[in-house]
Amino acid sequence: MGSIREVSKKDGTTSYHAEVRVRGSVPQRASFRTRTLAKKWVQDIESSIRDGRHFRTSESKKHTVGELVDRFIEQWIPKSPKYQKKNTALVLWWKEELGHLILADLTPSQIAASRDKLLGGVTYRKSQRSGGTVNRYLAAFSKALGIAVKEWGWIQENPMDKISKPQEGKGRERFLSEDEIKRLLLACRNSSNPYLFTVVRIALATGMRHGEIINLKWEDIDFSSRTITLHETKNGDRRIIPLTNEVEEALKASPNFGRLSKECIFKAIYNREGAEVAKIRYAFEAALKQAAIEKFRFHDLRHTAASYMAMMGATQGELMAILGHRSPHMTRRYAHYSQQHIANLMERTQRKFIEEEQDAE
Repeated sequence: MGSIREVSKKDGTTSYHAEVRVRGSVPQRASFRTRTLAKKWVQDIESSIRDGRHFRTSESKKHTVGELVDRFIEQWIPKSPKYQKKNTALVLWWKEELGHLILADLTPSQIAASRDKLLGGVTYRKSQRSGGTVNRYLAAFSKALGIAVKEWGWIQENPMDKISKPQEGKGRERFLSEDEIKRLLLACRNSSNPYLFTVVRIALATGMRHGEIINLKWEDIDFSSRTITLHETKNGDRRIIPLTNEVEEALKASPNFGRLSKECIFKAIYNREGAEVAKIRYAFEAALKQAAIEKFRFHDLRHTAASYMAMMGATQGELMAILGHRSPHMTRRYAHYSQQHIANLMERTQRKFIEEEQDAE
């Protein structure tokens, strides 16, 4: 891979020209006063190539990880305003952790060590950080490194490609029993928050996410065609959900029913003292406590809705359409509920055949 050539100059001195050739890259060349120095340079270059630290341009030696993160935040993160705050926090962690390194010295082993540090850390809720959360950190940094490869030419390859990602959990499957649903709805109805009961009823009936519900405007509800149009979803796709009788009833019972079409259905309300009424999440936590429901989050209402739909016989394709999942992997967690429905259906069918056979005798 490397070679050294001795060159005699006119003044009688000797220099040593070293060269390292890498397939698909520009040859690296340098001159030295001694063969020892030339040999050491060749060894260093070859070692950096094996470790994934060598890039074909000198740009990797001019910029640090911190500069990469700053430019990514300035130029690319604003393109996804919905996730700007979250993605900024993710990549800033890498700046704090590895920002002092020049890109030429950024190795997969250093990234792996930082990954392990994330895995061993705790969240603001004092719980150990999950593999899924760590993967969000890795994905954000990988995106920044990928832009540095494709758009800026700062590095030749993305060192994140050599990093193993932690295994993610199977996902929460906590959902409410019928008795818990009754207790929760009663607590929500008695809440001081005027929107809580309506929001929870919609979540249970449709499986919509918290943000999708809170951002609804009256113009998104078509009572004539009986549809709800979601313009801002997690995956960026527009989604249309049927307007059921229960959801229609809940919406018409909202304090803001009949307001301007451009207005948010669940816009902020202020009491007589001018203080903002408790937000939905805080009111929801209070309702859970009143209903004596433990280890439950607002997002679990989505799981509850999907689980009951599956138990009622909804297919995986139908659940994907309702929940807005792009991949069957996300909806597969509810498959065993559908299987139970099918098993019950087969049991009822078999009993009917037996009864008909007995009647025939």
